[in-house]
Amino acid sequence: MTKKVLIGNIYIGGGAPIAIQSMCNTKTKDIVATVKQINELEKAGCDIIRVAVPDMEAAKAIKDIKKEINIPLVADIHFDYKLAIESAKGGVDKLRINPGNIGERENVEAVANIAKDKGIPIRIGVNGGSVDRKKYPILNEESLVLSGMEQVKILESMGFTDIVLSIKSSSVPLMIKAYKLASTLCDYPLHLGVTEAGLKEVGTIKSAVGIGSLLNMGIGDTIRVSLTDDPIEEVYVAREILSALELREESYRFISCPTCGRTQIDLQGLAKRVNEYLRKNPPKRPITVAVMGCIVNGPGEAKEADIGVAGGKARGAIFKRGEFVRNVPESDMFEELVKEIELL
Repeated sequence: MTKKVLIGNIYIGGGAPIAIQSMCNTKTKDIVATVKQINELEKAGCDIIRVAVPDMEAAKAIKDIKKEINIPLVADIHFDYKLAIESAKGGVDKLRINPGNIGERENVEAVANIAKDKGIPIRIGVNGGSVDRKKYPILNEESLVLSGMEQVKILESMGFTDIVLSIKSSSVPLMIKAYKLASTLCDYPLHLGVTEAGLKEVGTIKSAVGIGSLLNMGIGDTIRVSLTDDPIEEVYVAREILSALELREESYRFISCPTCGRTQIDLQGLAKRVNEYLRKNPPKRPITVAVMGCIVNGPGEAKEADIGVAGGKARGAIFKRGEFVRNVPESDMFEELVKEIELL
């Protein structure tokens, strides 16, 4: 069991629910745009949000951003310890730093002291690309973890133990090995992620395999899916990972079949529209929705769902909780499904 750490009003570690994180891609100094994106991410299911703080203007924006959002805010700091101090003064809920690039010990001490005084946890973030290759010529799980633990010891030596640790790699096997090793060496909460996972299609797969494998082993306390895409997509993928492992109850379960030569409707187009509708309009209570393309497996799967449709030749049969409701033309399928979903 890992240590429980409080970030704003959310606990991670110690058996708390797995928290979903993402990072804004707005310029933090653009307060209006950043607040807008954070609130959209919260609505999509993000629990904790991080922003880049590359300069003092961004650090000073933290105070105003905090006034307009509800979820915990993390400041991502590199090199300049003064940015961490200003972010802490602005009310940030967590700092993400690498003590090794903050500079002299007195700089790290200054950050640790204000974080301790204000009850702000620090995440030590190590990536494959940030490992000191002069000290660790070979990049493997040992060098990743040792690099992270070195930074942990710096904070511990200053009496600071409100720590979260991440040890990411763009290599899924390496990332899994590194987190497994880290879990045996410390009891700090582990922030899971495959760094630089890539575009949505590939990044989703890499993240699901890496993060999902570790969570299935009981390793990991909070997750961030890193995609070269809209941050909202990161949140949706993270939710799907947790839902697939039954670690997070979603307000809906969506089922759709693969396309094949038997399909006689635009199954892909209909499935995308229904799924997008459910994402933006989460049902008030958990339901299962099925969009099926033909009469082989379609009627059976549709009957098993709360609301389902089984496609035929330019038509579809709508089912509600196991009972046939009516046949509708393909052009009306989406609207009729939505109508039945809203009636539940």
